[in-house]
Amino acid sequence: MKILLLGANGQIGNELQRTLLVLGELKSCTRAQANLEDLQGLRSLIQDYQPNIIVNAAAYTAVDQAESDKNKAELVNADAVGLMAHEAKDLDAWLIHYSTDYVFNGEKLGAYVESDPTNAINVYGSTKCRGEELITNSGCKHLIFRTSWVYGSHGNNFAKTMIRLLQEKDEVSVVNDQMGVPTCAELIADVTSICLMQALERDTDLSGIYHLAPNGNTSWYGFSEYLCKKGEVIVDGLSNCSAELSPIVTSQYPTPAKRPKNSLLNTTKISQTFGVFMPMWQVHVDRFLNQTYGDQI
Repeated sequence: MKILLLGANGQIGNELQRTLLVLGELKSCTRAQANLEDLQGLRSLIQDYQPNIIVNAAAYTAVDQAESDKNKAELVNADAVGLMAHEAKDLDAWLIHYSTDYVFNGEKLGAYVESDPTNAINVYGSTKCRGEELITNSGCKHLIFRTSWVYGSHGNNFAKTMIRLLQEKDEVSVVNDQMGVPTCAELIADVTSICLMQALERDTDLSGIYHLAPNGNTSWYGFSEYLCKKGEVIVDGLSNCSAELSPIVTSQYPTPAKRPKNSLLNTTKISQTFGVFMPMWQVHVDRFLNQTYGDQI
């Protein structure tokens, strides 16, 4: 079994290098080794390696920058993904791909299910939606995991930025009217391997879109408050998180790209299909704090 991992140096890719090793021969490619902006190079890489599984953990994720850089976002999040799907179909290979809650407009009351109509309100979301469509229309075997508010020990993310600001500043204002679920890259990688293993072993074609996120919900402010309070309790080195947190509404923090106010994802489908249990979101935040900042004790 030959596995090609793209985006190996990203938040999710770093964790996937750990969980995919048990499934077969793993070829991990960073952005420098497989640039999704180079479609011909990407095609040659896939055709030369002849993988049984393509795992795409690479993406254009600069949400605000995408508003003024639409062509690059479209190239990476849609065109390159469509190429992967075409090559996977020709090779009879599985394509594993990660998408986002941003494919929805955030106006729904309650958590989104996989069959809800997409209606992105920013360029990033629309390009990720187009990538989904190209995969499903290609006819290749695929697992598309939509997730939300990703953070982890590797790379830059909201959790790391917030902890830094809480240590550096006297007051930090955080949006309190956008709801979602912080999802750890570690959890995404673990669940990916569980689902992929079943997809390979079971007779039924399990291709489709699945929502992958922990249980519970919070706001960006609630997430920040938990990081601060829990960090002070379980990691002594973060006891200097002395900044005052102030909740604000979205209109008080304007950004080039609009954000959905509701990013909640219903995970019933992935639980029923693959038998995976999703923990409460706080569980992996605690692990993240210990793993990332434990050496400060």
